[in-house]
Order: sequence, then structure tokens, then C-alpha cells
Amino acid sequence: MKLPVIKHLVQFIEDNDEDYVLETIETLENLTELSSLKDEELDVIGELISNMYGAVEVNKLIREGASQKDALNTFMKRVLGSIDKG
Repeated sequence: MKLPVIKHLVQFIEDNDEDYVLETIETLENLTELSSLKDEELDVIGELISNMYGAVEVNKLIREGASQKDALNTFMKRVLGSIDKG
């Protein structure tokens, strides 16, 4: 996950609508079912999907009242915590 990408997507959600990101996630997830994709291509799609899900989560925290900075920090701590446990 890349924090600058997540921040950019959060701004996109604020300027437009979360539904665009959710529909893009669905499209990319469907694309991963294509058997002719190479591992490198799947990795890129997976990274995009992860960043989009991250932006959706950060946006949820913002809607619940957190500042963007606090929402990003909370999300990244949660991600890093889950990596440490994994």
C-alpha cells in the first residue's frame, strides 16, 4: 500500500463519489479471473485494489469524524499491526 496513492484516492472520493472506486474495485477483481494475466500484472492489479480498499476505509473514518491526517494514521497503524501479526 502506498500512502500517497491512498491520499489521492481519498481526495477523488471527496470530489466525486465512493461508488466510482467501489465499481472500479469490482471491475479489477473481475479482471483478475483472466487466466492469461501474468503474475506481474496480477501484482499490479492487486496493489491497485489494496490502495482502493484503503481509501474506502480512510474515507469511512473521515465520515465518522476523524481528520484526514488522523484517519490515515489510524488506518496505517492498523495495516502495520496486521502485518506484524502475520
